[in-house]
Amino acid sequence: MTKQKKKSAPGDKTIALNKTARFEYYIEDTYEAGLVLQGWEVKSIRDGRVQLKEGFIQFNKGEAYLFNALITPLLSASTHVIPESKRTRKLLLHAHQISRLQADIDRKGYTVVPTAMYWKNNRVKLEIGLGKGKQMHDKRSTEKERDWNREKARVMKK
Repeated sequence: MTKQKKKSAPGDKTIALNKTARFEYYIEDTYEAGLVLQGWEVKSIRDGRVQLKEGFIQFNKGEAYLFNALITPLLSASTHVIPESKRTRKLLLHAHQISRLQADIDRKGYTVVPTAMYWKNNRVKLEIGLGKGKQMHDKRSTEKERDWNREKARVMKK
């Protein structure tokens, strides 16, 4: 008898989500970007010590960088490296994707925010979203809709 390898569900590969990004912005387009990480960061990510809530993306000299994303170091991460939890991390994108994102930011007033972090082929990937900011009344309607869907699900369950 051979052991069959258990297939993991798609949700298992998600490391961190940025729920506030979808609340604060209309996400119109998403891109997949690689991350340049250090060894201690990968160990912390495997342990789930990541927060994208305050993270944002900026462009400098034709390159994309992730700012303010928190990766909390493990206590036993390394003895010779001093970990910096809110370090600026470089994003790996194609040149045409970077130019398209920069053009949308400059001309149309969009912003680029991290929406999710996940594993893909044993590599950490960051989903970034091109979004336009919501007004206060839009946020309220989103909240009402979410509450209504929750209430509807509760009634349908009974």
